[in-house]
Amino acid sequence: MSIDTDLLAHWKFDGNCRDSSGNNNHGINRGADLAGVGRDGAPYGAARFDGRAAHIEVPSSDTLALADGDFTLSAWVELPPDGANLHGDILSKYDPITRAGLNFGTLNYAGVTAAQSHHRNLHFGIDDGAQEPVWADCGRPGNNLRVYSLAVYNGDLYTGTFEWGADEAGHMYRYAGGQTWVDCGSPDKSNTVASLAVFQGNLYAGTSCYRAGGSALEDSPNKHPGGAIYRYRGDASWEYCGRLEGAESIAGIAVYNGELYAIPLYSQGVFRYLGGQEWAYCGTPGRRMMALTVFKGHLYGAGNEGGGVFRYDGGTEWTPCGFQEGVTQVYSFAAYRGELYVGTWPNGTVFRWDGHETWESVGRLEEEKEVMAMAVYNGKLYAGTLPLANVYRYEGGTTWTNTGQLDTTPDVKYRRVWSMAIFEGKLFGGTLPSGRVYSLQAGANVTYDHALGAGWRHLAAVRESDQLRLYVDGVQVAQSDASAHYPTAIANSQPLRIGFGQHDHFNGSLADVRVYGRALGADEIAALQEAT
Repeated sequence: MSIDTDLLAHWKFDGNCRDSSGNNNHGINRGADLAGVGRDGAPYGAARFDGRAAHIEVPSSDTLALADGDFTLSAWVELPPDGANLHGDILSKYDPITRAGLNFGTLNYAGVTAAQSHHRNLHFGIDDGAQEPVWADCGRPGNNLRVYSLAVYNGDLYTGTFEWGADEAGHMYRYAGGQTWVDCGSPDKSNTVASLAVFQGNLYAGTSCYRAGGSALEDSPNKHPGGAIYRYRGDASWEYCGRLEGAESIAGIAVYNGELYAIPLYSQGVFRYLGGQEWAYCGTPGRRMMALTVFKGHLYGAGNEGGGVFRYDGGTEWTPCGFQEGVTQVYSFAAYRGELYVGTWPNGTVFRWDGHETWESVGRLEEEKEVMAMAVYNGKLYAGTLPLANVYRYEGGTTWTNTGQLDTTPDVKYRRVWSMAIFEGKLFGGTLPSGRVYSLQAGANVTYDHALGAGWRHLAAVRESDQLRLYVDGVQVAQSDASAHYPTAIANSQPLRIGFGQHDHFNGSLADVRVYGRALGADEIAALQEAT
């Protein structure tokens, strides 16, 4: 069989975005640089996307409907250096109203409250919107009361926890499937491992002396200070990487422009890691901050003590980027459909930024008071809340759908869904005060839970019958779990977008992008990877 059998579309990006398959699925350029340098180092060999607005739009057609049949997506992808801007979507053909379609792209989520839950991971998902997914209990890590962070590292899901007892300390745990969690030890004697992020191939954790009164719980008798950052060395081994000046607790850490940044929880200031045990002070916007994120090439902080979002401009300079009406605390960030969203207190409202100083409400989540963890999963934005620990799915406009309550602990004032991450094709959420983790699968999904290296990589996504598979550099690296509901009719009338989708604009270059109306075999994908 020829490699071109059932080739539905082929964009070579050799100076244009025309389809060379003969099916006339020609692209409409929306700002991509079609003179991009290709894999051979010569110009006019790739389409370069700026991670801000550039993408290519292909009108819907019968040949690209994909419907309920097998298909393959193949692309050469050049990823920017480690720590660069969010990477975004590679290919997307998805209708957010019907929840039908496909999503294929990279995950690089910072500002999921305390954690950077993803660092250069890969996701492929399909859905037909036919069923509402159900949350499953994934157990309680240790004796914790708060699943403070969730982060994916080197093929595993990790969590940092708050443990209340006088003789207890915060731990990190690794998920082992089902309801089983493996103890990875305590970096220090403080009561919380609050923040997790992957940086330069290692997993880092920030510790805290968490004041549980902020969650309407009795404060922990463990008063050992945190405020330190540690590098995980495997098993239960940790390396001390210094302490933020004047801090007893860490609010969040994030990777920006190839460097690691951290903020304290109960004091002001932003700090940049210099290596060893040294941290440089990067100023303050005049208030405490709750989270850090990276968006369109800049580092942003979420304001406490009056709300607002602030942009880091280098040195010790921070610029206000507007305030949200009625808001005193901003807790979380998410990039959704190329725009920045924040979760807030005290009216449980999510706001969308216009890129200047205006923040528009996109709805209150029923009667909730606070919006914490947010994540984009298989084409939709999800948000966790307080006081009922619900998780809502954004439907557009000001409409949200409640997907379920994750914490039903009786006789408490507040319940939180504070942390989120996507792992093994599922969305995970962590709670307070039950300290449990739950997962949800919307449609069928598969993820590559390792960091993708910089440079040119061949990526392929395959749907074959009721199985999804991912390939990196010609090698199968992941396949989907069996699902109680496998999507069938994923066809929609939306355009196919290259370099953009439900998450964000892609930052990097794409070449030799192909869509097949069949499932390519492993030998065929290896042949595409080996072709010059």
